[in-house]
Amino acid sequence: MQQRVPTPVTGSSVLPPAERDDDTATGAPPTPPARRRLHLFGPQTLFSWLPLVVAAGLWLHAVPRIGFRDIGDYGLLDRFPITFHLALALLTAGFLVALRRAGTAPWWPVTYCVAMLVALKAPPAVLYDSVRYAWASKHDEVITRLLTEGAVHPGAELSGGMSAYDQWPGFFSLNAALVKAFGVEGAASYINWAPIVLGVLTLPVLVLIYRTFSDDWRLVWTAVWIFQLANWVGQDYLSPQGFSYLLYLTVIAVVVRHFVRPGSAGPLRNRGRLDSAAAAVPPPTGTRQRAVAVVIIAPLIGAINASHQLTPVMLCATLFALCLTRRYRNWGLLVVAGLIMLVWDLTMGRVLFLETLGTLRDSAGDLLSNSRAGYAGEPTGPGPELVGTANILMVVALAVLAGSAVLLRRRLTRSALPLLLAVAAPVPMFAVNDYGGEMLFRVYLFGLPGTAFFAAAALVPAVGGAGRGLKAARRVSVVALPVALTALLAGFLPSYYGKEGMHYAPPAELAFTQRAYDRAPDGALVLATTGSFPGAYYRYDHYERWFFTEQGVPENLRMLEDPAGYLARGIPEGRIAYVILTPTQEKAVTGEGYLPPGGFDTLTARLKASPLFRVVEESEHGLVLEYVPASASAR
Repeated sequence: MQQRVPTPVTGSSVLPPAERDDDTATGAPPTPPARRRLHLFGPQTLFSWLPLVVAAGLWLHAVPRIGFRDIGDYGLLDRFPITFHLALALLTAGFLVALRRAGTAPWWPVTYCVAMLVALKAPPAVLYDSVRYAWASKHDEVITRLLTEGAVHPGAELSGGMSAYDQWPGFFSLNAALVKAFGVEGAASYINWAPIVLGVLTLPVLVLIYRTFSDDWRLVWTAVWIFQLANWVGQDYLSPQGFSYLLYLTVIAVVVRHFVRPGSAGPLRNRGRLDSAAAAVPPPTGTRQRAVAVVIIAPLIGAINASHQLTPVMLCATLFALCLTRRYRNWGLLVVAGLIMLVWDLTMGRVLFLETLGTLRDSAGDLLSNSRAGYAGEPTGPGPELVGTANILMVVALAVLAGSAVLLRRRLTRSALPLLLAVAAPVPMFAVNDYGGEMLFRVYLFGLPGTAFFAAAALVPAVGGAGRGLKAARRVSVVALPVALTALLAGFLPSYYGKEGMHYAPPAELAFTQRAYDRAPDGALVLATTGSFPGAYYRYDHYERWFFTEQGVPENLRMLEDPAGYLARGIPEGRIAYVILTPTQEKAVTGEGYLPPGGFDTLTARLKASPLFRVVEESEHGLVLEYVPASASAR
C-alpha cells in the first residue's frame, strides 16, 4: 500500500475561494486586462478603501474637538466625540473586510493596522502642548543632562533611583545623538510621537514572528491587530523599555527563523495531517549559519543590555524556555546572551545590580507581593476603577481565547510551541522581585506576542479541508471575530486613556514646578507626594527628592494625622527643604490609592496651617511651601 505524503502548506494555496483571486480559485484562464481593471473597482476593493477614507475624515473631524484641557474623572473617555468612536468602528469593519483577501492583497490589512495604531495613539501627539506622561518628562530630563554634560557617571549617587540611568545609558545616548542630528531643541519636540513610531517599527517584526508559524495571512494580521489592542500597558512611550522591547522582539524573530537545529523533522511532519494554518516547519540551520547569526545579533543583545535592566533577564528566560525544545535548543546563544548581561551588570551596572541582589533576600518567593500592581492600595475614583476593571477583563478575555486555541488546535500549538513557551517564560519572575510594583505589567507585556497569536487562532478558523467541525467553526467565526475585536477595542480605550488626568498637565503647571526648583539652592531637599507629575525630575542631579506617599497605605494614613510633623521628622537637621504640590499630583495619589479621597486636600490644609511650613507661591497650578525649622519658627 502506497503511503500518502502530506502536501506542504504554502502561501495562498490553502486559502478558500473567498480569499483568493478568482483565477487562482477556479483554475480559469487569466482574466483579460479590461476585466482586471473593472475588478480593481469591484465591490471588494470598494469596501476595502471606502471605510479607510470615511474613517480618516471622521477622525480628522473628531480630534480638534477632544476636550483635553478639562479632563474629568474618566480621563479622555467622556471627552472623545462620537465621530472618534465611529472612526474606530469603521476601521475595525474595514479590517474585517480586508482579511478576506489577506493572502492576495496584504497591503490592505497592513494599511488598516497602521491606521488603527495612528487613530488610537496619535491624539496626544497632535493635541497636547506639553509632554504626555510624567515618566516621559523624566526621560527628557535625562537626555537633556546627557546633552549638557556629554558623559555618563555610572558611579554617581543620585536620589530617586536616578543613578540607574547613568548605568544603563544606551537609549538616552541614542536620543541625544538624534537631538543633535536633527537640530531640535530637545527630545520634548518629538516625545509624544514615540508610541506611533515604536508601533510602526514593531509591526513588521511581529509579522516575521507570526509568519514563521503560520501561512494563513488572516491569522497573522488578526494576531497583529489583537496585539495592538491588547498593548495598553503603556511601555511604548519614549523609554528604555519601549526601545529594548522592540530589540527583544527582533532577536526572538531571528532566533525562531534562523536558529533551527538539524536532526528533527519537526513535530508536525511526523504526526499526520498538518493544521492548515500552520506554516511548513522552518528548515534546519547548520552550526556555521547559527554561529554567524550569533555574531549578527550579539550587537542587538548588547544594545538591550546597555539600555534596560529587566529586558535582558526576560530575553535569557525566553531563550532558556526555547532550549526545552529539541528543535530550538541553542545553549551557545543562551550562554552568549547570559555573558553579555553578566558583563554589563558587573561593570557599568554594578552598583544597582549588587543593590538588587541584596533585596532578593526579602522579595524572593513572595509571589503575592511581587505580583501586586503599583505601590499602594486599590484605585480610587470612577476613571481609575474603570481602568482596573477593564485591565482585568482584557487579561481574562485574552487568556480564555488563547487557552481555547491551545486546547482545540493541537497541531497549530505544536507548530507554534516556541510562542507558547515565550508566553510562559516571564512568569517565574513573580518569584524573584516586584520591580517597583511593575512586574505584573512586564510579565503581561513579554507574554503578549504569543498570547495575541493564540487568541487570533481561536477566532480565525483553519482554512481548507472539510467536515462539520470546520464548517461550524467558520460559522462561529463570522460572529465571534467582529465581536471579540470590538470588545478588545472597547477595553483598550479605558485602559489607555482612563487615567489621562494623571498624564497630561498644562504648560503653566510645568512652568510652576520649574520655578519652584529654580528657587531652591543646589543640594536642597524637594518633597512631593509622588513623582508622577511633569517636571518632577527637573534638574534631578542638583536636588534630592522625597516622594513621601509612595509607601504603604497604612503609613500614609498615619502621616495624614500630622503631616507637618511627619515630614519635619524626615528632613535632616539644617537641610533646606521645599514641598511642591500640584493638581496632577492630587489626581495621581488619589487615583492610585496612595491617599484616600479628600486626603490630598487634608494634607494641603494642614501643611499650610502649620508653623513648620511657609507658603512661597500658591496658584491654581500648585502650592510651594518652604520648611521652617522649629527653632526658627519659635523665634
